[in-house]
Amino acid sequence: MPKRIDMQARKEQLAAAVWNTIVEKGIGAVSVRTVAETAGVAVGSLRHVFPTRAELIEFSARLMIDKVSDRVAGLEPTGDERADAVETLSQFLPLDAQRRAELEVNLALIAETPALPELRGIRDDATRALRAACVRLAERVRGNTVSFEEALAGRGDQRRGATLHALADGLALHLLVDPAAEEEALAIVRAQIDTLAET
Repeated sequence: MPKRIDMQARKEQLAAAVWNTIVEKGIGAVSVRTVAETAGVAVGSLRHVFPTRAELIEFSARLMIDKVSDRVAGLEPTGDERADAVETLSQFLPLDAQRRAELEVNLALIAETPALPELRGIRDDATRALRAACVRLAERVRGNTVSFEEALAGRGDQRRGATLHALADGLALHLLVDPAAEEEALAIVRAQIDTLAET
C-alpha cells in the first residue's frame, strides 16, 4: 500500500529548505535541485508539490509571513501597554537566530522581486500588515483601540504608525549588520514607545 504523505507538512518542509538555502548560500542558490537536496527529497517529489521554482519561492514567502503573524498574534498581553508594544515590535527585529533568518530571507525575497514579479503582492501585503500592526501599537499605547482591519483600512494615526514602522525597519537592518547592538536597539524602541504614549 502506498505511503500517504501529509501535503501541508511536505510543503512546510520544502519551505524550510528554501529558507535554509537562502540563509546559507543566498537566493541565487535556490533551485529545485538544491532545495530538494537540502530537504532530503527527490527532485521529482519536490516537483510534484511545486512544479516551478516560482511556486516554491512564493509559498515559502507566504508561509514565513504567516509564521511571523502567528507568533505576534500569540503574544499574551501583560496589562502593560508599553511593555506589550515593545515586545510586539521586537518580534520584527533580528534578536535571535530565528528572527535573524526571517529577516535575511525577507530581504533576499524583496531583492528577488524584479526577477520574480509574483513576490510583489506578497511583499506589498507584508508591508501593509506591518504598517497596520504599527498603527495599532501607536494607538494602544495612547489608550485608543483600533482593530487590525481598521488600521489596514487607513484608520488610526497613520503618521505615528509610519514612524514605528520606519523605526522597526531601520533597527532591523542595523541589527543585521551589528547584532551586538541589541540592548541599544531595545532602548530606542522603549524610548519611542514612551514618546508615543506621552504625546
